[in-house]
Amino acid sequence: MERQNVTLSIPKEILKKARILAIEQDTSLSGLLTRVLTETVEQHEQYTLARMAHLKLLEEGVDLGTGGKIDWERESLHDRWPA
Repeated sequence: MERQNVTLSIPKEILKKARILAIEQDTSLSGLLTRVLTETVEQHEQYTLARMAHLKLLEEGVDLGTGGKIDWERESLHDRWPA
């Protein structure tokens, strides 16, 4: 994968904590940021795909096995079984 250098402006306290975290995870600050950004982008892509799939389902509708005909009444759904 081709890489490109970037310049970031990060608050000093966050940068200090991020460096410590990178050391604890046995990686560089660049590696830590790459991992976090990669995870964020992948989550967004997965969310977008899932959203599109669900919107397609809503648009097309789902076969509930009724054949488009409802042969029951609302009140009958709430009838109780004999005791």
